[in-house]
Amino acid sequence: MHSKMTSPSFRRGSWVMRSMAAACLLATAVTATAGSREQAKRLHDRLAGVPPTETVLIQMAADITAGDPVAAAYQAMDNGAFYKVTLKNFVTPWTNEEQSVFAPLNDYTATVIGMIRDDVDFREVLYGDILYVGAASLGLPAYGMSNNAHYEALEDQDIDLKTKLVRTSQSAVTGLPAQATAGVMTTRAAAKAFFIAGTNRAMLRFTLMNHLCTDMEQLKDISRSPDRIRQDVSRSPGGDSRIFLNNCIGCHAGMDPMAQAYAYYNYSYDSAADPDGINGRLTYNGVGAVDPATGSRVQAKYRINADNFKYGYLTTDDRWDNYWRSGSNAVLGWETGSGGSGSGAKSLGVELAHSDAFARCQVKKVFKAVCLRPPTDSADFTKVDALVASFKSSNYRMKRVFAETGAYCMGN
Repeated sequence: MHSKMTSPSFRRGSWVMRSMAAACLLATAVTATAGSREQAKRLHDRLAGVPPTETVLIQMAADITAGDPVAAAYQAMDNGAFYKVTLKNFVTPWTNEEQSVFAPLNDYTATVIGMIRDDVDFREVLYGDILYVGAASLGLPAYGMSNNAHYEALEDQDIDLKTKLVRTSQSAVTGLPAQATAGVMTTRAAAKAFFIAGTNRAMLRFTLMNHLCTDMEQLKDISRSPDRIRQDVSRSPGGDSRIFLNNCIGCHAGMDPMAQAYAYYNYSYDSAADPDGINGRLTYNGVGAVDPATGSRVQAKYRINADNFKYGYLTTDDRWDNYWRSGSNAVLGWETGSGGSGSGAKSLGVELAHSDAFARCQVKKVFKAVCLRPPTDSADFTKVDALVASFKSSNYRMKRVFAETGAYCMGN
């Protein structure tokens, strides 16, 4: 036995086996390295929308190999394209009724981009006295109450939003009282899209769509009291009261008492000379203001079609109540401490932003943007739950949601 094991032929065979084993280990290492590089490139492409440099790719691949794909994601988000392209395209559809990505940069979009960049508690997007503008050193047109020139110049000059957006306050720039500011809801872009004409219900509807991921049809609940439904809603549309009782009431019973928060806001423009409101501006009836149509601070639009049902609710102030805290819409997870009522857009923004639906909506939107698909299976839904928990525990940092979502989807 000993002589056989020490024979030249056995030694040659043993050497061949060792060589083959070493080759397999090398191939495994190369495969693992290639996998990390591929994942790093995919992660960078999805977060920044552009290919990484070789240096960044090597660093990201090393993070992934070391078991820290979230660190790799943060490296990808350090690219200016994450802000100028990915986030701009992510936010822009929230700023217009058509939900189109093909709209210019504006104060709504820039403010969200800045908040994500700076890791601001994202709940403030619906109630903060916050605004992002281009740095003064850029020599751009001043922020315009009646135009979007400042932000269009930022975009036209291809200015780096990662480094050149500066945080300020709406109250300092727009003249709104601090207590009347309500995050992106009181930006000029939001006012132009959702306070223009109409009855201000659009602001509530699109805020719910964009930030709680739910539309009126999903919220319909005919069991709520109709006592706050305004005068412009007919109680017998087409002469049939059953339509109101089985359909209209389902949305308006909850929507109207909440949209009352916007009673002092309007988007003012010359409808004859400027029918699209391009040069309009957000207006607010402050303390002491009296609208001649209402005899109070309430905007005239809250009296539109008042004869449709003159016994309906007459809006006299901006007090709001959330009737959806009870009934089927309690599932949205309203925070127990805020009480479900208040005055003005800011306190309504707090009510909406502190719901579980708000946190879950942000995560679902990021998941779809980064993974290029909505959650579809049990693994995805389990991950969404984990992302929501992480979002809350990280003080609502959206950048963290992008990083963790990117890490989850980089291999898919």
